Amino acid sequence: MVHLLSEGNSIINQFIAELRNVEVQKDRMRFRRNLERIGEIAALEISKKLPYHMVEVVTPLGIANVSLMSEQPIVGTILRAGLPLHQGILNYFDQADNAFISAYRKHHKDGSFDIHLDYISSPPIVNRILILADPMLATGSSMVTTYRAISERGKPKHTHIVAAVASTQGVEYLKKNMPAEVDIWVGVVDDELTAQAYIVPGLGDAGDLAYGEKE
Repeated sequence: MVHLLSEGNSIINQFIAELRNVEVQKDRMRFRRNLERIGEIAALEISKKLPYHMVEVVTPLGIANVSLMSEQPIVGTILRAGLPLHQGILNYFDQADNAFISAYRKHHKDGSFDIHLDYISSPPIVNRILILADPMLATGSSMVTTYRAISERGKPKHTHIVAAVASTQGVEYLKKNMPAEVDIWVGVVDDELTAQAYIVPGLGDAGDLAYGEKE
């Protein structure tokens, strides 16, 4: 299931427009904050899909029956670009467990690349709800590799993928290589992907824009 967060008239379109804008991008703090906001919107929408139960809450004047989440998810992110998006999700799921994955592209002289994982820090994941965040879903290879690696520790009950910008190719790759019950939440989907696996019009390198250029 693919959920397009920017479909229709929504404030998320303002945040995505600022993420794309080359002038606004010069303000790193605003760039990170806009990714965070998209994470918050995604978290709100995901929360509607989670299991709930009724709880009695004692107020100064009586008892209120409130529907609360039955369990907290695991919020995971792909370092480093995913950190602001992760924080946005964590702002809403503030009692969630967390997972962090270091994944990067190792480029070859012929222009191809492989996905390498250096580090995974995760709580027990068996039968848990998993949310995986990465701002850019280009080819989809990093996300699939990450999901498979983290799932080696045990199968999650349900998985939600969150991205700010995705390519059509990346979304299709996930649909073909992830379990059918996975939910994909994206801010916007662009049609073009360059030979270097950059999304067009996209927004550039999210990690560099958020934290500075790397060697």
